[in-house]
Amino acid sequence: MNTADRSLALIDYALRRRFSFFEMEPAFNSEGFQTYQQALNNDTFTTLIERIKELNKVIAADDSLGRGFCIGHSYFCGQKECTDAWMSEVVEYDLIPMLSEYWFDEPAKVKKWTHILRGVFRD
Repeated sequence: MNTADRSLALIDYALRRRFSFFEMEPAFNSEGFQTYQQALNNDTFTTLIERIKELNKVIAADDSLGRGFCIGHSYFCGQKECTDAWMSEVVEYDLIPMLSEYWFDEPAKVKKWTHILRGVFRD
């Protein structure tokens, strides 16, 4: 179940009545992800992950979103080589469009976070 996909809310409610469930949170601070991050040994990646953690705090505190809408670590997993091109593609084609959906009625927030995330590659 994914609380970010509101079109499936009725199905989610039916499943919640019938099954046990538990919340999963982004695991950026887990031992496994930190080991993976250290193995990549990439300062830009480290900076990007820090920005995503900051963004997740904003998303979690947003009354119209909340913790269930936080960006997960899976966007950043499974790479043997960490390149700016790959990270930039995640930002451009996964994260920014998602933020545009999240804050379709708050373009200033989208613009701010687009600038912050793209800025990781300019620093």
